[in-house]
Amino acid sequence: MCVGVPMQVIESGPLWAWCDDGGERHKVDMQLVGRQPAGSWVLVFLGAAREVMGETHALRVRDALVAMQAAMQGQPVDHLFADLVDREPTLPEHLRHRAGDGAES
Repeated sequence: MCVGVPMQVIESGPLWAWCDDGGERHKVDMQLVGRQPAGSWVLVFLGAAREVMGETHALRVRDALVAMQAAMQGQPVDHLFADLVDREPTLPEHLRHRAGDGAES
């Protein structure tokens, strides 16, 4: 399994960029996404940037990866999902009518 890691561009060149994964610097191949300005976010697989991503999405992915590591160590993870805690899930539109009539899904 290959997991993409969001990294922020620190210094960019035509083929490579120095990127930060939240604590360490990595030399990342930028040939698939092109040169990106410092401060932009990329999703990195096996040392190569595969996608340019927005900061909000990048930070959510980073929090999910940190949560996975914390959960494996038996640590709490709720603080990493602040946007989901205390949120009532909603049914998809095609199931809402069934929930109202008491039918089982």
